[in-house]
Amino acid sequence: MDIPEATFDVVIVGAGGSGMRAALQLAKKDKKVALVSKVYPTRSHTVSAQGGIAAALGNVSADKWIWHMFDTIKGSDYLGDQDSIEFMCKMGPEVVYELEHMGLPFSRLDNGKIYQRGFGGQMQDFGKGDPAIRISSAADRTGHALLHTLFQQNLQAGVTFFNEWYGLDLVKAVDGSIAGIVALRMESGELLYLRAPAVILATGGAGQIFNNTTNAKINTGDGLGMVLRAGLPLQDMEMWQFHPTGIAGVGILISEACRGEGGYLLNKDGERFMERYAPHAKDLASRDVVSRAVAMEIRAGHGIGATQPYINLKIDHLGEKIIKERLPGIRELAMTFANVDPVYESIPILPTVHYMMGGIPTNKYSQVLTVNSNGEDVVITGLYAVGECSCVSVHGANRLGGNSLLDLIVFGRAAGDHIAEQLNAGLHLQPVQQEVIAAAAARVTEWNNRTGKYTVSELRKALRFTMDEHFGVFRTEAVMLEGLAKLQDLRKHLNNTVLTDKSQTFNTARIEALELDNLIVIAIATALSAVARKESRGAHAREDFPNRDDEHWIKHSIVFDNDKVVYRAVNMSPTTVPAFPPKERVY
Repeated sequence: MDIPEATFDVVIVGAGGSGMRAALQLAKKDKKVALVSKVYPTRSHTVSAQGGIAAALGNVSADKWIWHMFDTIKGSDYLGDQDSIEFMCKMGPEVVYELEHMGLPFSRLDNGKIYQRGFGGQMQDFGKGDPAIRISSAADRTGHALLHTLFQQNLQAGVTFFNEWYGLDLVKAVDGSIAGIVALRMESGELLYLRAPAVILATGGAGQIFNNTTNAKINTGDGLGMVLRAGLPLQDMEMWQFHPTGIAGVGILISEACRGEGGYLLNKDGERFMERYAPHAKDLASRDVVSRAVAMEIRAGHGIGATQPYINLKIDHLGEKIIKERLPGIRELAMTFANVDPVYESIPILPTVHYMMGGIPTNKYSQVLTVNSNGEDVVITGLYAVGECSCVSVHGANRLGGNSLLDLIVFGRAAGDHIAEQLNAGLHLQPVQQEVIAAAAARVTEWNNRTGKYTVSELRKALRFTMDEHFGVFRTEAVMLEGLAKLQDLRKHLNNTVLTDKSQTFNTARIEALELDNLIVIAIATALSAVARKESRGAHAREDFPNRDDEHWIKHSIVFDNDKVVYRAVNMSPTTVPAFPPKERVY
């Protein structure tokens, strides 16, 4: 197959917040950038982020970046890398003000400063003080404002967009470095080899491995699949965040901003039960704590409704004016999908899969890492990962609200800076063999030629329900092993799965088939890592191992495409401040 080529300094796969922030940084440094996105950029999943960006501006309450750092390390249940967390929290105020100067329309306080609200797990004075008012926001549509701001900036900077193109696989040069990707144009089915000495994966999360999720249909972990097929590993894939307030029966996110503005949870008896589970932080405890509390209330028979019990989120006491000004999107979602108007009545909620703390292992410069036979980190030349698809790891076992948008911006910019330095220092394209390019495109041919009794939709549905059933808020070994066996059977069935539509023009069936390749391997990586971690830490709550085991399990899970699980050390050494040793995590 003769595949045409196009050459750039950098190819970025994914046009969400992290991808566009990296692209902008590189374009400003006069680098030729290709930005590949399977959807129009402003439809990337960053647009769904509601609550805001965490940064210690101190506009409402006293705040320091080191308090933010402590909260993030504690929130991660001490699985986060402290050097990366230090870097992110220290950069927080600078990157928020930078966005303000780009034109991001933040909400304002009466004094004209950026409006900030409280979020779970964000506290003053190393957890000893009151909740920190730390989340800079644009009403409850901060991600929407961020994405549109960055898109406008990228258009102005002259970035080349490949909209509605799908990244198939990485291309390796003869020396093992990364030398671009092969992409498929969804409009016509044509293939293109995008050559570049540096590739950034910014493909977002993979929440579509679950059935009950806040994630959009596009969140299929495409970058993670590309990495596994290239022989590189994923990290901490057992760590999936369940957001405590998804609309019951639907899964659509109801932002933590509701509780940040003063909302609270009620059981069937009208009790504010979070006061029992987190006496200090209450409804603003960390997300894993609140999710487990909701699940336990329902288990104990305190849920509302007989057949499919749920919990109520009450915000009507805030008043119509505040809800319409600060939570307009939440009101719209509640009215559309829960058939309630939160100005007058409570919103029915349940925990729902929201965020992937694991992903592609990177260092704080966003360079992708692997692990050699001696357990040592090895940097992959020319390959970077940013945003939710990466595991830098600033979120560890549990992400704090507001830290995801900060992660996007800080490490998107950091990747851009580091690649520009590398290009200026002589990073250049290495020779690539034609058969390697053809191999990167081979999945299209494979799907065209497959025959069998299964359909893509059947396998995808079975996958999602298996993950919901076997890898939920609470986990046990027997249930997870049963789920792993089901997932491995689904992987075998892939070879007997047929693509019924082989046309070329806007063939969404083919894209869904290619996405299924990624979803299945990510689900198996999740299962393998979860079975192997024999403790409870953050989002990974095992009923058969209910305690955190710092002696044996402060380490990152590393899983390869051959189902091998190894481990690498957590970085416990910040560069400018003393380390925060593990201690009991209470709110």
